[in-house]
Amino acid sequence: MAKKEIIEELRAKLGEDRQANAEFLKKETERFIKEGNSEGIEAAGELILENMPKAQKDEIERLTNIDGESLDGVFKKIVDFINEKKPVEAKPLAEKLYKKIITDYAPTEKSQFVSFRNPFEDNLYQIKVKTEKTLTRTPFDFAEYITTYGYLLVETGSPLDAIPVLEKAIEYNPVDCGPRFELAEVYKLLKNKRMVINTTKDTLKIASSPVAIARCYANMGYILTDMGEYEDAVAFYTASIIFAPHPMIPHELRHVAQLKGSPAVQPTMEQMQSAMAKYDIEFGPDREVVSVAAQLAWNYLNENDIPNALKALKLTYNLTRDEEIKKTILKYEPNADRLVPNQEKIDEE
Repeated sequence: MAKKEIIEELRAKLGEDRQANAEFLKKETERFIKEGNSEGIEAAGELILENMPKAQKDEIERLTNIDGESLDGVFKKIVDFINEKKPVEAKPLAEKLYKKIITDYAPTEKSQFVSFRNPFEDNLYQIKVKTEKTLTRTPFDFAEYITTYGYLLVETGSPLDAIPVLEKAIEYNPVDCGPRFELAEVYKLLKNKRMVINTTKDTLKIASSPVAIARCYANMGYILTDMGEYEDAVAFYTASIIFAPHPMIPHELRHVAQLKGSPAVQPTMEQMQSAMAKYDIEFGPDREVVSVAAQLAWNYLNENDIPNALKALKLTYNLTRDEEIKKTILKYEPNADRLVPNQEKIDEE
């Protein structure tokens, strides 16, 4: 249903009691968030704002705008500058957006603002992050906004300054691989081998797609090559290809062969697992990530929410290649051309 239609449907259910309207719209917003319905969230948000007294409207306006422009509008300008290869022009705007977020959406002793992109991330957070703080979910992707500022700091020659910025991005969404990948790139640039490994291990704990897992393994291959651990590097590069082939990996393997002066022999599965064990890494997706995806799919199926169930099923199949899950997907979507959609635009993060 389009946003305009949702607004009309919700408005028809509103009465004269502003407080009752606010409670109703709050519940509808929570429902839309659970469903991952972005248009519903926007529609309810507009009506919530419309229902507020002027003083509250002014405060919301202050929180969600910079110089009269919405935060997402400001971010779009930043992205446009980046696409136009103008990082110098983008940087001050990104800095202003960053300062706005960490000032007006700062954590307190009892509460934390978070920016989850979908119900899967919301559920994974509950498992991976133990907190007693009250979570306030924002309508903006603050992790992406801040990560972009970190990227611009690197692009304009300030990689050290990018580290605390990217750590702040992680605070707003600890289960988003994006800021962690950018942080790994900074540590690679700084030749900080220990932190590349630590950051990659942390990323593997939340990686929810073959592409994300493959990128983690490729990062390990890169830093192990730099450390002179050539056989281990080959093991990680090979594992990366297994999860998501990338045209650069064969070049990296040839580079390893040149450095060690002999061909890069493809390792067996046992050899790959043995190499990974040296760094306290297990082959394949994190068990809790798979469990959350599978449980989410099961819950949606029980609620007969087939569209969201299919998303969760595909995510689970993406990670496991389980034939039973494939059969379930085909049961509800027999003409599916792609059982495994690209869950993350890793190259853009």
